[in-house]
Amino acid sequence: MWVKLCCLLLYFLALFVLARVFEAVAWYESGFLATQLVDPVALSFRKLRTILECRGLGHSGLPEKKDVRELVEKSGDLMEGELYSALKEEEASESVSSTNFSGEMHFYELVEDTKDGIWLVQVVANDRSPLVGKVHWEKMVKKVSRFGIRTGTFNCSSDPRYCRRRGWLKSTLIMSVPQTSTSKGKVMLKEYSGRKIEVEHIFKWITAHAASRIKTIYNSEHLKEEWNKSDQYRVKIYLFANLDQPPAFFSALSVKFTGRVEFIFVNVENWDNKSYMAEIGIYRTPSYILRTPEGIYRYGNNTGEFISLRAMDSFLRSLQPEVNDLFVLSLVLVNLMAWMDLFITQGATIKRFVVLISTLGTYNSLLIISWLPVLGFLQLPYLDSFYEYSLKLFRYSNTTTLASWVRADWMFYSSHPALFLSTYLGHGLLIDYFEKKRRRNNNTDEVNANNLEWLSSLWDWYTSYLFHPIASFQHFPFDSDWDEEPDLFLERLAFPDLWLHPLIPTDYIKNLPMWRFKCLGVHSDEETFQDSESDSDSENKEVFSSEKDVSEDDELNTFHRRSEGEPRCGAETCSCANKYCHHEPYERKARSYGSYSTAGDMEPDWSAWPSEMLHCTECVVCLENFANGCLLVGLPCGHVFHQNCIVMWLAGGRHCCPVCRWASYKKKQPYTHPQPLSNDTPS
Repeated sequence: MWVKLCCLLLYFLALFVLARVFEAVAWYESGFLATQLVDPVALSFRKLRTILECRGLGHSGLPEKKDVRELVEKSGDLMEGELYSALKEEEASESVSSTNFSGEMHFYELVEDTKDGIWLVQVVANDRSPLVGKVHWEKMVKKVSRFGIRTGTFNCSSDPRYCRRRGWLKSTLIMSVPQTSTSKGKVMLKEYSGRKIEVEHIFKWITAHAASRIKTIYNSEHLKEEWNKSDQYRVKIYLFANLDQPPAFFSALSVKFTGRVEFIFVNVENWDNKSYMAEIGIYRTPSYILRTPEGIYRYGNNTGEFISLRAMDSFLRSLQPEVNDLFVLSLVLVNLMAWMDLFITQGATIKRFVVLISTLGTYNSLLIISWLPVLGFLQLPYLDSFYEYSLKLFRYSNTTTLASWVRADWMFYSSHPALFLSTYLGHGLLIDYFEKKRRRNNNTDEVNANNLEWLSSLWDWYTSYLFHPIASFQHFPFDSDWDEEPDLFLERLAFPDLWLHPLIPTDYIKNLPMWRFKCLGVHSDEETFQDSESDSDSENKEVFSSEKDVSEDDELNTFHRRSEGEPRCGAETCSCANKYCHHEPYERKARSYGSYSTAGDMEPDWSAWPSEMLHCTECVVCLENFANGCLLVGLPCGHVFHQNCIVMWLAGGRHCCPVCRWASYKKKQPYTHPQPLSNDTPS
């Protein structure tokens, strides 16, 4: 995870550097930067009209270029970046979609239940033609969509009862605007009553209703009262301009940020005394002033702060974000980080996508699970101070020059998605190259494995867990809480083909404890040992095959051949004086288990035996006594046998103890030897 996070941070750093390179190239070719101001006098009439349309100011009654230029100057300074964005947006031939409502519930869910947006709906009455023709309606949709206004068409033939209840007996236009200035307030529907069915008149009607929600100040006394008032709004944005009404983008943002930011329009058109404006630091108009508890911020002085809906929306979201904004941001970052796994993973192509799907599912599930307690934490009533301090931190950090660069880069790359995707792909290919080079010397098989090889290994892994739920354990005893024996018979009935194949793998035999039988008083050069993972170079090479992928038959033959060359028991024999089997229940199960005894026998060296093994002197498989120096193997139940005998028994498919029938691959509680009493004497 940390590797993917570092790769993502490197990608963002590369994007930041690339954006600065693009700015340098643009400055070298054209001689200006995006933050430089543009003189409206040098622009053509078409470009000036495009700027007014993007800002949302009506210009239908202004045929002269001079009047259009003055209106642009009154609405705010024009920068090269805003002009470039406006021209690109006009050239884009994207068709904006419009919603077709199917009935009352559909209309209610999208229009009346939406509290943070504006809707423009054309209602078509039964057997009537629409109020706005198809051509004009498409122009209207494209015009209002620039300001986040959604559009739709409701045909009364789909739900005539709802139209009659609403009083929509003729074709009309309906506009929905939030009624209150609080978040999630009521929505009011307004019907267009104008006579002229033209795009400019309808748009003017929309902007007038949207602007009515903004608080307007007409004199200095009212401004002084509003400036010094402290209310629920911690963030306020003022527009000081000589306009009849605020631009449409300003009004649309006031609806979008309802309950978070208060929008105030100061109309200085007929002001004679502007002394108070100078007192609060406003020396020129138009000006966009952001007032926060931390101070005053002049919008438009830093990179990317254009007089447009998209730029100001990005600016306000960074200062006063919602929980949903933070969730969407975290979702994008987590998925970008998860997609890095496609390039970090080496090997077959199918393997990469399988790992990618697994990573996407895991990361998104963890993200959603992590957000649930955060949402509950934020709803606690005594965390208001924590919430305010968090917003204060956002305002401090996002009013810096670095934050303005990040916002400008975000707007640039989001408007050029092909560039964003190509840079992400290029960054991923570089990661893939360096990762492949790093792993080439360590694991060549993994890097060069093809799809068929990886699918084959995946199928082997899957079947091993599906058909062999009792996997071989790497360390003995096997530390697990699973102590219930599975019903092997039912598993064989569920999979009839398994009758032809061994159900239990035999590789667990390699991990069984093994040592040599020794008698006290008998000199032997061989040391007692116990088989383990770290001791695989000594006795394991004499008994077990060094290859892990040897089949069961080959493994059995190997054990048989290697044990033929050495005697089952040494030349010197010894046995117990007690007819050893200290575990009485097992002595009754096997009458001859540990029954060999002679008068002159010597005592076995029990200190060389593992603590969990039962003390015995006879192998019940071959019914022969243990001789000094012979190899012994113990099972999880505690019973001990000749190594050759028990390997032949287990490899033949009988995966249980010959004495007690306990599963030879399953853990059992170790047997505790009773402490002998002081008066006990060998019998």
